[in-house]
Amino acid sequence: MAKKGKKYQEALKQVDLSKAYPVEEAIELAKKIDSAKFDATVEVAFRLGVDPKKADQQIRGAVVLPGGTGKTQRVLVFAKGDKAKEAEAAGADYVGDAEYVEKISKGWFDFDVIVATPDMMGEVGKLGRVLGPKGLMPNPKTGTVTMDVTKAVNEIKAGKVEYRVDKAGNIHTPIGKVSFETSKLLENFRVINDVLQKAKPAAAKGTYVKHLTITTTFGPGIAVDPTSS
Repeated sequence: MAKKGKKYQEALKQVDLSKAYPVEEAIELAKKIDSAKFDATVEVAFRLGVDPKKADQQIRGAVVLPGGTGKTQRVLVFAKGDKAKEAEAAGADYVGDAEYVEKISKGWFDFDVIVATPDMMGEVGKLGRVLGPKGLMPNPKTGTVTMDVTKAVNEIKAGKVEYRVDKAGNIHTPIGKVSFETSKLLENFRVINDVLQKAKPAAAKGTYVKHLTITTTFGPGIAVDPTSS
């Protein structure tokens, strides 16, 4: 394992590793000990008591954070005709169809999120091997395959984040930036926490949230008491 830098080690000294902090205290500590020279992202990681190998225990979706993410998302919309005009009016950064399939196949990735109307998924599907590994493939479960492109673009621009349980049962998601007020980060955290609590699979047994951590881009993880939210 690579040795952590001096700034990380200094930050780690301020974290009580034997303690699970109340969520608000954890957020304030993460902000305090962050040493990045830029406005770092504040992230939350949930380790869930689910078995992602089982279809009925997979968790995936999207939610709009009320305080936003602090990041401007570049949106590419695959649509034609009136839906293309609708996407442009909504503020999509790029709108088109086959020409963007070709651009992406040649290595163009100057976007963060793709939205597609259902009739365009035949074309977008050709990029599955390219978009899938990057987590960029549109999906109805996250609201990115839809006829309501105005709503999709507006929500993404407003601070929509996607979440998906990984093979180890973890979900990682941003809740804002270090520059955000603690209250805004706390509000964002509570929204994603509430969504995940409601998404608990009926087949999941035992403790649902096994471990909860808040961290910044380069900062150490701070254990959070799941019952404090």
